Amino acid sequence: MEKGNKNNFSKDVLIIDNIEAEVNKLTQKLKEDILIRLKRNGAVVGISGGIDSSVTMALVAKALGSENVLGVMLPEKESNSDSLNLAKVLAEKFSVPYLIENISGALNGFRCYERRDEAIKRVFPQFDPLTFTSKIGINAASMQQNLPPVFSLTIINPNGEEQHKIIPVKEFLQIVAASNFKQRSRMSMLYYHGETNHY
Repeated sequence: MEKGNKNNFSKDVLIIDNIEAEVNKLTQKLKEDILIRLKRNGAVVGISGGIDSSVTMALVAKALGSENVLGVMLPEKESNSDSLNLAKVLAEKFSVPYLIENISGALNGFRCYERRDEAIKRVFPQFDPLTFTSKIGINAASMQQNLPPVFSLTIINPNGEEQHKIIPVKEFLQIVAASNFKQRSRMSMLYYHGETNHY
């Protein structure tokens, strides 16, 4: 199969015949782009302990040397503490210096949590953000019937009891828009550290 042919897309595109050659190709490209084309001194990597940031950290550290990489962990008040712990292990494994920037204050300034919770309360008036948790999921029935995805909202009370409802479009869009403050705040902080280090 030709890997570049979009008409033959399948799970086989994930098969890498020569991993070492691919890693070398990627790290050479990173080195050329960052150091030569962009004329930067190194790279900033936002690390969460997840697979994407772990692979990125490994490739960038190999390409530039760990001393030319800065790992930035960006927790907020709703982050799982495991993410921060795994990110620290990752940075230490690759001997990459790191720092922690808690973005909760920025998110409070944007009213991220408040805007999201306003929308949830319109669907579930009893929702209390101090004691309940919430999540959005895809309604499995719509997927099985080959219909466009229908999203559901779940709230979980302090006793672990769950309630589900199909979420109206207006509330869905507001929850997503408010939640996106998290990714955008993280990216702004990464740009800050990139610019202050000429990375």
